[in-house]
Amino acid sequence: MLIKDIHKDAKPRERLLKYGADYLSEHELLAILVRTGGCKNNSALDLANAILQKFENLYNLTQVTPQELMTINGIGQAKAIELVATIELGKRMMLTKQEKHGQITSSQIAGKIFMHELQFLHQEHVLVVYLNTKNELIKKKTIFIGSANKSVAEPRDIFREAIKLGSVKLIIGHNHPSGNPKPSKEDILFTKRMIEAGELIGIDVLDHFIVGDKTYISLKELSLI
Repeated sequence: MLIKDIHKDAKPRERLLKYGADYLSEHELLAILVRTGGCKNNSALDLANAILQKFENLYNLTQVTPQELMTINGIGQAKAIELVATIELGKRMMLTKQEKHGQITSSQIAGKIFMHELQFLHQEHVLVVYLNTKNELIKKKTIFIGSANKSVAEPRDIFREAIKLGSVKLIIGHNHPSGNPKPSKEDILFTKRMIEAGELIGIDVLDHFIVGDKTYISLKELSLI
């Protein structure tokens, strides 16, 4: 059934205007984005259902490429590019939403920061959150991005920034692109080395978070440091 054949009150656009976006299902919201397809027999709702069936859930859609979308009948290059651009905007909006947390008073607040910053990245990134004496956020900075030539962040890079900012406390976070946040022996040893180095110069390394697929772990909460 095409959108034009659906009763006006049941059409996604009209329902959004009448009830608000929160009221609509995922496939209705997606149907509004795809509008109509390149296949005359496919409605926007049909295309939305096909997309969700292929990629299973919204999280998987955050990783999709135009080429993958174009394998669906009715999704051409222009529509695929529009969808990927819309998804990317949503991801960036979520990142900017992460507020200035003020005081970081719990591992949950810190974990939320690292999840927002790192969960969608395909390369390993090391992010450091620099704090003052009151645990107030001074700055977040990506210190390291993994490459074929280098796979470990250097302590001097982390502490140099802390000294520059006048930060006396910091929290380290990095992502596991595999999706499994389980810490490796190297992760634990690196963190202990950072704590020891920080003690020598009066900077507290409070915790190390590892971000995986929709989850994270805290080495401190796991009593690994």
